[in-house]
Amino acid sequence: MDKIVIEGGRALNGRVPASGAKNAALPLLFACLLTDKPCRLRGVPNVADIRTTRELLQTLGATVEEAGPHELIIDCAGVEEAEAPYDLVRKMRASFLALGPLVARFGRGRVSKPGGCAIGTRPIDMHLAGLRCLGAKIEETHGYVEAVAKRLQGGHFIAEMPSVGATENVMLAAVLAEGHTRIENAAREPEVVDLASALGKMGAKIEGAGSSIIEIEGVDALGGYDHQVIPDRIEAGTYLIGAAMTGGEVRVDGARADDLAMLVECLEAAGAVVTWDDGGVTVRAQDRPRAVDIVTAPHPGFPTDLQAQWMALMALSDGRACIEERIFENRFMHVPELARMGAKIASSGGEAVVTGCESLSGAPVMATDLRASVSLVLAGLAASGTTEVLRVYHLDRGYERIEEKLGALGARIRRVPV
Repeated sequence: MDKIVIEGGRALNGRVPASGAKNAALPLLFACLLTDKPCRLRGVPNVADIRTTRELLQTLGATVEEAGPHELIIDCAGVEEAEAPYDLVRKMRASFLALGPLVARFGRGRVSKPGGCAIGTRPIDMHLAGLRCLGAKIEETHGYVEAVAKRLQGGHFIAEMPSVGATENVMLAAVLAEGHTRIENAAREPEVVDLASALGKMGAKIEGAGSSIIEIEGVDALGGYDHQVIPDRIEAGTYLIGAAMTGGEVRVDGARADDLAMLVECLEAAGAVVTWDDGGVTVRAQDRPRAVDIVTAPHPGFPTDLQAQWMALMALSDGRACIEERIFENRFMHVPELARMGAKIASSGGEAVVTGCESLSGAPVMATDLRASVSLVLAGLAASGTTEVLRVYHLDRGYERIEEKLGALGARIRRVPV
C-alpha cells in the first residue's frame, strides 16, 4: 500500500496529455462480448478498473493482448462461461455491464450483484427493468442476478432517471435483440455517445445517442471494431481545476471543451481565463478564485465526478459557495478531510456551504473514494507545508500516473510505500 506525499505551495504550469476516458473504455471492453470477432481498442488508460475488467473478460474465456502502449486487442470468440463472479464484480460496479452483452449473445448471463458503494447505493434496479423490457427473465438468488432469454426482443424502456450504467447496459443488450428498441430519458454523457459510435462500427444500428431518446434496430450479429477511446473529461477537469487552485496555467492536450462546457462556465465565473481549440483546453488563474455555487446534475450539468475537486477550489475562494450534490447521497466524505487542512465547510444532507479562506495547511488525510482522493491531492498542492494522502488505491482506480503528470507541471509530489 502506498501514500502520496506533497510539498505544497507551487503553481502548476505547463502541458499535460489527457488519458483515455476510463468511464468510456469500460463499456467498450464489455461490448467485445457481443461478437466473436476481434476488437482493437486504442487509448486505453492503465488504471486499476481497466485491469479488473481485463481479468474479468479473461475469466469468461476472452483473450486480451497488448498491441502497444494503451492499445488492446480483445477476442471473445472463446467465451463460453456466462458468469461474472463476485470476487471480480465486487472490485468495480461497472462489471455489471457484462450482463446485457452476455444475455444478448448467449441467451444467458449470470453476474454477481455489485453490492454497496462508498458514495451511495447506486441500485441496479434500472438495469434489470431495462432488460425485462427486452424480454429477459430475471432471477435474483444467492447474491447473483441471472438473465435468460432465447432471444431478446425490442422494447420500450423509460428510465426513471438518466442513469449512464442502465442506458449502456440496455444499449449493449438491444443491439442484438429482434426488432426495435426505444430508450427514453437516456443518459446523454459523452461516454454513452462513444459507446454508440463503437457499436456502430460493429454493425449496430443506433440513432439519438447524446439525446434523451435513443433508437436501436437490432441485428442478427456484430463484427469487431477499431476504436479510439475519447479523452477523459474528468481527469482533464481535475488538472484544470488544479491550475485555478494553485495560481498557474495548465493546458490539457486532447481535452474537449464541449465535454467540459459546464466546468468551463464555472471556472470563468470564478475568474479564471479559459481558452480552447481543437487540440485541448487551457486554464490560467488570475486572482484568488471567486465563490461560485454548483448543483451536480446529469450531463450536460455539472458532473458529480468533479464535485469534490470543485469543493477544494472553493475552499480557497473569496466568498461563500453552496454545493448541492443531487446524484449520490453520500458524496461528501471528503469534507472532514479537507477540514483537517483548514477548509471551512458546513454540510448537511446533500448540501455543503464552503466559506473560502486565504490558505490551507498540509496535513495527513485519508482518501475515501476515487474523486475524494484527488480533491485531497489538489488541496495538498495548494496548501502550505506537507500533505500525506493515505489509501491512494482509490486514486489508482481512475488516474494514470498522476504523480508523474503533476510532477511534470512543477508539483513536488511523490509516491511512498507505507
